[in-house]
Amino acid sequence: MHVVVTGASSGIGEAIAREYLSRGAAVTLIARRRQLLEAIAAAAPAGRTYVLDRDLSDPAAAPAVLAAAEAALGPIDVLINNAGVQIVAPTSTTDPEAGARLLLLDLHTPLRLTQAALPAMIERGAGTIVDIASVAGLAPTPGMYYYNAAKAGLGAASEGLRGELRPYGVHVVTVYPGPVESAMEAAARERYESSGTVDRLPTGKPAILARMIADAVESRRPRVIYPWVYRLTRHFPNLTRWLTDAMTPRLRGAPPPRG
Repeated sequence: MHVVVTGASSGIGEAIAREYLSRGAAVTLIARRRQLLEAIAAAAPAGRTYVLDRDLSDPAAAPAVLAAAEAALGPIDVLINNAGVQIVAPTSTTDPEAGARLLLLDLHTPLRLTQAALPAMIERGAGTIVDIASVAGLAPTPGMYYYNAAKAGLGAASEGLRGELRPYGVHVVTVYPGPVESAMEAAARERYESSGTVDRLPTGKPAILARMIADAVESRRPRVIYPWVYRLTRHFPNLTRWLTDAMTPRLRGAPPPRG
């Protein structure tokens, strides 16, 4: 099995790559930080990894990235769209150019990678696309204007694609992580004022999420929501959006409220 993981150098992506390597898969590791990718590859048996240090913020480069992966390790069985960045800041002061770059990496590039991978998967009648969306796409979080948009878009595209591809034997797994321990999650948490609400949010472990994703691919389950309590965001969207709006603490540096 050949698995391609974008954003594989740390956090959820690293955990997914290590999980698949532990299951005997060949893994293409894609991210900007080559040294971190090579450290993951060094722990794997020879010939089982291919390292690609690429900046995926240019969606037009997607087909070439997958072509290089296929040339190194053969046809792609599982494409995991995980690479992404996050902006947590007052929307009124967010740099729109930074927001546009986020949309390219978090939304446009996964769509292009998927389109590039699909023809071969459809021809073989096999393969899986895994899209790492976010609970923020189901219950948008104040202060994450562009990130909410990107993850909601990716989740919607992923859910619709599953039904489209079902007749061709190609599966789609849509993943909605809530807070999961990582440098990005810690940085996001620090952007909000101290609050008992934020401090008590259930936070998951990357290794557990990675195992759940690999199991979902194997069993052809449609989606993964983790930690489990965040499943409420899908089944009770109006309630969770009200709670999110009401209980999210103020952003550090936000303009003071009027009145």
